[in-house]
Amino acid sequence: MSKIEIGKKAPPFTLEGTNGTWSLEDGKGTAVVIYFYPRDNTSGCTQEGLDFSARNAQFKKAKAQIFGISPDSAASHEKFKKKMSFAFDLLSDPDQKVCKLYDVIQEKSMYGRKYMGVERSTFLIDAKGVLRHEWRKVKVKDHAEAVLAAVKAL
Repeated sequence: MSKIEIGKKAPPFTLEGTNGTWSLEDGKGTAVVIYFYPRDNTSGCTQEGLDFSARNAQFKKAKAQIFGISPDSAASHEKFKKKMSFAFDLLSDPDQKVCKLYDVIQEKSMYGRKYMGVERSTFLIDAKGVLRHEWRKVKVKDHAEAVLAAVKAL
């Protein structure tokens, strides 16, 4: 059961990231896009980050900040961000508390083996901290463009 609901306040959180500690409260006054992804340095996660990064100036112009969240360590995020030259910060959720708060830990299957992991998901939170849009089971292709369109529509 999801702990979040469109039209309601987004659950608050604080995480360590590639630019120090960041809290959802720090995003007040701008729209915030948080996207959850499974792992640093995997093909889909890299492409998703590159797609968001390529549109970062457009997100900023629309008064929105982007943050990527995964269970990887802050050190892993530092290397990944630097290697890919991402224009936004990555936040580390090693104990998956925020992943669970946003209900993105789901049963997955790879090579017939079932396991619990991060389902690629994105959330758009408005300048007042209210959840305005969510995307679940995200397919990377054209996703950043769809999120940007939703930001512009706020």
